[in-house]
Amino acid sequence: MRVLRELRASLEDALGALGRYALFFGRVAAETPRALMRFGLVVEQVHNAGALSLVIVMLSGLFVGMVLGLQGFDLLERFGSEESLGTATALGLLKELGPVIAALLFAGRAGTALASELGLMRATDQIAAIEMMAVDPLRRVVMPRFLGGVISMPLLAAIFSMIGLYGAQLVGVQLMGVDQGQFWSQMRASVELDDVMEGVWKSLVFGVACSLVAVYEGYHAVPTADDVGSAPTRTVVISSVSVLLLDYMLTAVML
Repeated sequence: MRVLRELRASLEDALGALGRYALFFGRVAAETPRALMRFGLVVEQVHNAGALSLVIVMLSGLFVGMVLGLQGFDLLERFGSEESLGTATALGLLKELGPVIAALLFAGRAGTALASELGLMRATDQIAAIEMMAVDPLRRVVMPRFLGGVISMPLLAAIFSMIGLYGAQLVGVQLMGVDQGQFWSQMRASVELDDVMEGVWKSLVFGVACSLVAVYEGYHAVPTADDVGSAPTRTVVISSVSVLLLDYMLTAVML
């Protein structure tokens, strides 16, 4: 009975948290048109969330692509289909690995930075000072950071996929001896616009989810050293689980 009570309490907490996230997202969505008018603030946050994440995204994309080239060649060689390496790596990166891994990296780098920044602003009473000046902190502080993350995520996923394709081509063509013409021609013949758009839609949804979790956890952090320090940890955990869950749901819908 004790286990059932704890399970029930955990389920109630999870549903309550989901409701709070939904209400917060409703407020954020309502403020989006006005926040877009502050274009300079949004561009600054795109730089902070996106441009500053480029190094880790590009390095990870290169190595993931190289691993795909090695593993894909080893698998396809068993069936005599080495020339399909380009198609296999392109579909894997564009539809799955690009959006998912880029989102996980985004949550670990930009998401934690957003949560820490907002949590520190809450702990040092900067948000309270903004409210005392009759300025809505949601519109002035939260929304530019949220939109910056949402805009950055599809761009980071696209860069990850492109660098990954280069890494796969580097290993498959230069190291394993796959014909370069077949590598690219089969990719162009097999990859369709729907495959590309699936990755774009996934990365956009992941960007909304990761950015929402980051700004929510930072904005609602209790102004104590312990909770402000825990906000980035909660951001990474919740964002990672959300990305994997949403990836399954979106894949099931788009198949």
